[in-house]
Amino acid sequence: MNTKKFLTLLLVICMMLALAACGTDAGKSDGKPKNAEEAVSMYQDLMAQETEILTENSELWEKVFMQADKGMAMVEDGKNYGEFLLATIETISDQFTEDELKLLREGAEKVSDIEKKLTAIEEQYPDEIQKLMDGGMSMPADAEGKQVFPSFTGKDLDGNEVKSDELFSSHAFTVVNFWFTTCSPCVGELSDLDSLNQEFSKKDGAVIGVNSFTLDGNQTAIDEAKAVLQKKGATYQNIYFDSNSEAGKFVTNVYAFPTTYVVDRNGCIVGDPIVGAVTGEEQKKALEELIDKALDADVKK
Repeated sequence: MNTKKFLTLLLVICMMLALAACGTDAGKSDGKPKNAEEAVSMYQDLMAQETEILTENSELWEKVFMQADKGMAMVEDGKNYGEFLLATIETISDQFTEDELKLLREGAEKVSDIEKKLTAIEEQYPDEIQKLMDGGMSMPADAEGKQVFPSFTGKDLDGNEVKSDELFSSHAFTVVNFWFTTCSPCVGELSDLDSLNQEFSKKDGAVIGVNSFTLDGNQTAIDEAKAVLQKKGATYQNIYFDSNSEAGKFVTNVYAFPTTYVVDRNGCIVGDPIVGAVTGEEQKKALEELIDKALDADVKK
């Protein structure tokens, strides 16, 4: 399993398949896939099951996620995500009742079993799963063939209108971070992203957050996102738009969270997306290189 894929699985609590979760056929995950098509379908079903587990008791899981180590100790220890969650639960067990601990432990054990099945599928069909994780997204291109971030008219979490052309054109570069509320590494980097936003403002840059749960203006999700942002001291702008818009479809094709894009003043995507917390050594270096590229292009114009 390659590094990007392994990081994706461990950094991601779930794939953004909330809609797919409604139609999950749990029976598929009991056996082994007979071909690549079945492998991809089974993989999606398993990830949807993981999503359901981690959103069923969201308030309890949020406590776990807020305490979880945002680093990659679980990689070094050879643990899968479920085992990582179990270990985290035990370190803060005094914060829960016995009934709550039972729910969390059972959920983490199920996640651990799912992760083992996911790993088995990845090992058997690495290319197909890699394509799935890459998203297979098609985006419009400008006259020079550069990929353009889908245009949108949306709102920030306070209800103020936000237009993509105005948003991107007002900065030499914009760092767009896709996250969701019950994603541990996503939440873990929010305060760091806020610090980066302040740093980037000196370079004519900005950080923008897109919480996938808030698409379509889901007020409950917006309130929860605002509460988490406040807890983490993150004040940079977070936005949402309609899920049926081109930008909304773009978000639903982001399978790994957190994922971060750098967009230049013309709304063009610079380089490849960064998978995982941007505070990681590899991701931080990649982000700096993309920003330098955007700044260099901006100066030449």
